[in-house]
Amino acid sequence: MPEILVLYYSRGGSVAGLARQVARGIGEVEGMAARVRTVPPVAAVTQTAAPPVPDDGAPYVQAHDLVECAGLALGSPTRFGNMAAPLKHWLDGLGSEWASGTLVGKPAAVFTSTASMHGGQESTLLTMMVPLLHHGCVLLGIPYTEPRLSTTHSGGTPYGASHVAGTGDDPQLSDDEAQLARALGRRLAMTAAKLGA
Repeated sequence: MPEILVLYYSRGGSVAGLARQVARGIGEVEGMAARVRTVPPVAAVTQTAAPPVPDDGAPYVQAHDLVECAGLALGSPTRFGNMAAPLKHWLDGLGSEWASGTLVGKPAAVFTSTASMHGGQESTLLTMMVPLLHHGCVLLGIPYTEPRLSTTHSGGTPYGASHVAGTGDDPQLSDDEAQLARALGRRLAMTAAKLGA
């Protein structure tokens, strides 16, 4: 069964919650499944190596996950209007995958979470798309045919799914945020199926 890679970094749980909803939406498309993975944290000074398997949550991504996926959903919290360092660090190491065209022609989408309503969601989503364009992905967003995109009072953008965690870093998604993330997952899976995943 073709799988869509749902790859994310999450520190407070908000992006992980979005990833679960995107994966749920993927699973709603007949013949498609989600493969949920995360990236390890990074630090300026490394004293001990991270364990090969995280203590909880999704397993760490491996290069073969990109080869085997029929599409990619990429998620990160917002850091000053850009993706978080662990995800960027992982993407920066994909030179051989870029050279070999591993992701060329595969559909991709992005998702994020911020502490405030105007905390850089759209700029983060747009900058997350740039490396995907370099890899030759077919980028997808959320069209305004999704009614909740016009009525949400929290997260959700045409550039991708999002969540407003607030100053208390609340990982609980609103109903609109969850439904829009699922819609993004469905769209990604349907597109992969149409492209012959």
